[in-house]
Amino acid sequence: MSKRKSSIQRRVSSAVSASGRPISVIIPTRNEEKLLTRCLDQFPAEMRQRFGLEIIISDAGSTDTTIGIAAAYADKIAEHQDPNHRQTIAEGRNRGAAIADGSIFVFLNADTQLADPIPFFERITIRFTLDPSLAALAVKVEIDPAQRRLSDTLFHFFFNRYVHLLNVLHVGAGRGECQIVRRSAFEAVKGYNIHFPAGEDFDLYHRISHFGKVKYDSKLLVFESPRRFRKFGYFHVYMSWVRNGFATFFSKKAASEVWEEVR
Repeated sequence: MSKRKSSIQRRVSSAVSASGRPISVIIPTRNEEKLLTRCLDQFPAEMRQRFGLEIIISDAGSTDTTIGIAAAYADKIAEHQDPNHRQTIAEGRNRGAAIADGSIFVFLNADTQLADPIPFFERITIRFTLDPSLAALAVKVEIDPAQRRLSDTLFHFFFNRYVHLLNVLHVGAGRGECQIVRRSAFEAVKGYNIHFPAGEDFDLYHRISHFGKVKYDSKLLVFESPRRFRKFGYFHVYMSWVRNGFATFFSKKAASEVWEEVR
């Protein structure tokens, strides 16, 4: 082992032991009983201890067995209990962050899988430890090879490069499937805009880019579920992203009034 690598590992270990809970994994849910167990199985006890992880479920009023599943895995659960108000995913993420103890927030969708969890958390811990000016990381998103089609490969090939380019240009961008944010940066911009039912992920990273560095890291790979693409098709989904992205950027208001669930 090189002296540099040994030094980095000591600094990471020191950061973990000093904060106790350096990383909060915040998962917003709404009727996610089909995929939530698979998502939460990614974080066994030994991994939580090694990286100081806490798992937080922020539920938007599920009517299925989501809360029961969450209770068996999560360290904390925030429940939305107002039947007269449909909570946006932005509100759910903010409510999860409000009860989090970590110095790094990993916002993860319930249908998202980490390609390789241990190297994933090693890398983000090292990057945030070594670079105090790093405010957020954008990840590479693909479809799991077991479900992947040619259309999935082509779309994600180009869209990942688009996200990379926006960050090179200091616009700030990151897919909502997995957003990794330093707590201080998240609090500085007052979190997600709760009035955005869509486009809140792009908006958060754009605002954070004025506060600190937002970097795209292709070595941080996650797999998203293809369920939305299978139901609506890539053209429809992409155009929805474009409309909401431009709306949040120029008019500070999402184009979509409601983000439709696909379960």
